[in-house]
Amino acid sequence: MDIELDGRTVFAGTGGKAHAPGQRLLVFLHGAGMDHSVWALQSRWFAHHGANVLAVDLPGHGRSPGPPLTEIAALADWTARLIGAAGAESAALVGHSMGALIALETAARRPVLVERLALVNAAAKMPVHPDLLAKARANSHIAVDMVSLWGLGAAATLGGNQTPGLWMLGGAERLLEQAAPGVLYADLAACNAYLAGAAAAAKVTSPTTLILGERDMMTPLKAGRALAALIAGARTEVLAGAGHLATIERPDATLDALSGWFGRA
Repeated sequence: MDIELDGRTVFAGTGGKAHAPGQRLLVFLHGAGMDHSVWALQSRWFAHHGANVLAVDLPGHGRSPGPPLTEIAALADWTARLIGAAGAESAALVGHSMGALIALETAARRPVLVERLALVNAAAKMPVHPDLLAKARANSHIAVDMVSLWGLGAAATLGGNQTPGLWMLGGAERLLEQAAPGVLYADLAACNAYLAGAAAAAKVTSPTTLILGERDMMTPLKAGRALAALIAGARTEVLAGAGHLATIERPDATLDALSGWFGRA
């Protein structure tokens, strides 16, 4: 689906189904350097179980043109405008990693717009190692290697794909390689500069679930639980053995956690 927003076209996957009047809107926000495809399983399931789905390509990512936005606050305001452009009065937001920061900030700024919130592999702060920032700024493939290796849990780097014949580590690298020059750096720099996570968490009023990886090296489990403690009534689900790329490593478990969250009163 193409949506006109801020004078540009935004692409969003709909999970293979057209939107139906009266159904709740569910917006998926991807992580740094990625695109809507990381939500392929989850978005399709929800689209076929009563939700209007938008798995968006953020500006400058995937099939959405334009330069990437360089601040989490600007991306949160963009997300709020996206909900309106989709013709909805509110939406449930699901964000992974950088997308989780965007969803968190959106819920803090526009609580009436956010019906409920799911944060996957999230922490209040997401500092990025200076070496990774430097390699990303230089558009070095080493940055892709670093994100892929640090992002996946130990088992996933050796194999672990649930689809026979597919390589999880190689798939993550191919996805990151598709980003335009400068996009991965812009995203990582935005995460590194975002310091308002704790303040945003204190303002969240939406029912919230955090889905965390037991072996996440980029947003460690301890940091995810600390974020959950700042959000009133937040629930946490820990995916055993999973690293930072839970939507890729544990797609079924991520879906199970999300389906319970979306249907929970």
